[in-house]
Amino acid sequence: MGFLLRFVSFWYDFIVGDDWAVAVGVVGALAISALVAHAGKAAWWIMPVAVVVLLLISLWRATAKA
Repeated sequence: MGFLLRFVSFWYDFIVGDDWAVAVGVVGALAISALVAHAGKAAWWIMPVAVVVLLLISLWRATAKA
């Protein structure tokens, strides 16, 4: 059981890290990209825009705490 707990803990820390909101935003952006691509439209631009927006939100939240 100890191995399983450490394994899950590693992946949680690796994926979520310090900011759960960014992790949720990335999952949401991937879902939107999949939906747009499934509709036959160009979806390549969604992830770069999402990364920039999520970075700005993360920086804003971090500086607001300080």
